[in-house]
Amino acid sequence: MTPSSPVRHESQQGPMSTKTERLFKLYGEDVEQRYAPRTAEGYRFYARQFLLWLRARGIELNAVRTEDLQAFQRELYTRRRKDGRPYSVGHQATVLTVVRHLFRFLYRRLYIVKDPAASLELPRLEKRLPRVILSPQEVLRMLGSARQKTPTGLRDRAILETFYATGLRVSELARLTPYDVDTEERVLRVVLGKGRKDRNVPLTRAAAAALEHYLVKARPKLVREFKAPYLFLADKGGFLHCAVLNKIVRRYAKKARIKKHVTCHTFRHTVATHLLKGRADIRHIQVLLGHRSLGTTELYTRVEISDLKEVIRRAHPRGR
Repeated sequence: MTPSSPVRHESQQGPMSTKTERLFKLYGEDVEQRYAPRTAEGYRFYARQFLLWLRARGIELNAVRTEDLQAFQRELYTRRRKDGRPYSVGHQATVLTVVRHLFRFLYRRLYIVKDPAASLELPRLEKRLPRVILSPQEVLRMLGSARQKTPTGLRDRAILETFYATGLRVSELARLTPYDVDTEERVLRVVLGKGRKDRNVPLTRAAAAALEHYLVKARPKLVREFKAPYLFLADKGGFLHCAVLNKIVRRYAKKARIKKHVTCHTFRHTVATHLLKGRADIRHIQVLLGHRSLGTTELYTRVEISDLKEVIRRAHPRGR
C-alpha cells in the first residue's frame, strides 16, 4: 500500500526537535528518490503527522518503543473527522504503513538499533470488487461520441482509445511523451510507472491509428511556444492534469448517455474484466496493468464469478 492523496485532519503544530527534524529530512529525501511525487508527498505528510504526535508527548523519534506505537495505533482507531465520523480502515492502514516504512528506513540506515514497528499489525482491508465496469457496447458509445473534426476531438479520441487498449493509470497516461509511442510496432512504453518500474504495453490497431492521427493532425496545433514535452496536451498546450483527464472521460460518458460514475480508472477495471472474459491469461493481464502482486490482478476473477452467478440465477431452472 502506498499513500498518494493525504487525508487532512487536525494535528499538533509546532517545531520538532533538531534531532528528529534531521532524521525526518533524511527520510523525506529517500522517498523523493524512490517514489513518484504524489506518493512521496503522501509518505512525508503522514510521517510528519506521526512525528507531531510524538512531539506532543515529548518522545524523540530514535527513542520510540513498541508500546508508544501501540498507543498511537489505539488513538488512530478512535480518531474522528471534523464531522464526527471515524476515519476509514483504509486510512488507518495507510498511516500505519507509513510508520512502519519510516522505522524500516531508520533501522536499515543504522539510525536505530531496533525496529519498534517490526511487529506492528495493520488492520485487514476488505478486498472490494470494482464498483463500475463498462460493457463493450458502452465503451464503443463513448469512443464514438468523440468528434474527430477538431484537434481536441482527435486528442480525446486518442486518450479514450489508449485507456481502453492499455488500462494505464491516469498518472501514467498524463506523463507519456511522444517518444514513448511506437505506432508502427503498436507498442507504448510506460516510464517509471507505479513502483518506479518501466514496462512496455501493446496497443490495439484502433489505439495505434488514433494516436497516429492525433500526432500528425492535432498535436502540432495544440503545441504552444513553450512546447510541453508531453504526449497529450491541454487546450492551450500545457500539461494535461489528472483532474482534467477525468473531466474529459466523464464528459464523453455523459455524451454517450452512460449513467454510471465513469472515471479514468474505470477503463482500467474494464480492460482487465474484458480481457479475462476473453480468456486472456491472468499473468498477461498482470503485466499489462503493471501489478506488482498477482493477488491484485486476481481480484478481477471475482468479478467474472459474480457475473456467472447472476447468469445462473436468471437462467438456470434451479437457480431461482
